[in-house]
Amino acid sequence: MIVQACINGARASDYHPKLPLTSAAMAEDAAACVAAGAAELHLHARRGGRESLRAVSETVRAVRAACPGTLIGASTGAWIEGSPQATLDAIDGWTDLPDHASVNLSEPDAPAVMARLRDKGVAIEAGLASVADARRLASLQPPMHPLRVLVELEEQDAATALAAADAILDVLAEAGLRRPILLHGFDATVWPLARHAFQRGLSTRVGLEDGQHLQDGSVAPDNAAILRAAMALRAEVLERRP
Repeated sequence: MIVQACINGARASDYHPKLPLTSAAMAEDAAACVAAGAAELHLHARRGGRESLRAVSETVRAVRAACPGTLIGASTGAWIEGSPQATLDAIDGWTDLPDHASVNLSEPDAPAVMARLRDKGVAIEAGLASVADARRLASLQPPMHPLRVLVELEEQDAATALAAADAILDVLAEAGLRRPILLHGFDATVWPLARHAFQRGLSTRVGLEDGQHLQDGSVAPDNAAILRAAMALRAEVLERRP
């Protein structure tokens, strides 16, 4: 049951004053998040301020130097390079490899991206945002055996998001797809879903990619503060579990 730090995502540069947008800034921010309790890192590499899969190697190199021994993950979102072939070509060019990369099962080319990552020796985080995504993952042939499953909800009503999460988890259980699960929300549902994850013994992630607010609704000063809040929430939930 880990807490992963998602430090930037696809957020615009004016989203938060401490949003890390260069390799050097990501390395510095990542080190602060690890010191605050993050077990792993998830990042969106950028070049010239723009998301870029072609910047993954240089970013991984910088972050690994700042956080030796910490697993580093990258996004492969289809929007980053803009075409399936450009995505595959960028992955082929990676020299400093992330430990894992996330793939959204809602994207048409997800199986090809997963296969390319597997061939490259990069573990896969399978991102599921719906029951349909879960069913698609369970039906893939050949099976991709992801490192873990990301259940990532964008619903902004907490009750709706919790119900959607449980429905996805039920599909995975029924399919016998027993992989580690990381459950997380977005903006208004970051903290309800983090709590739900801890209550169910699952991992979660927090950081400026998913939201800039602390549990009390105030804007966090930086990613490390969000991580500290998540670690405190995990300790609180674990203390109350039977």
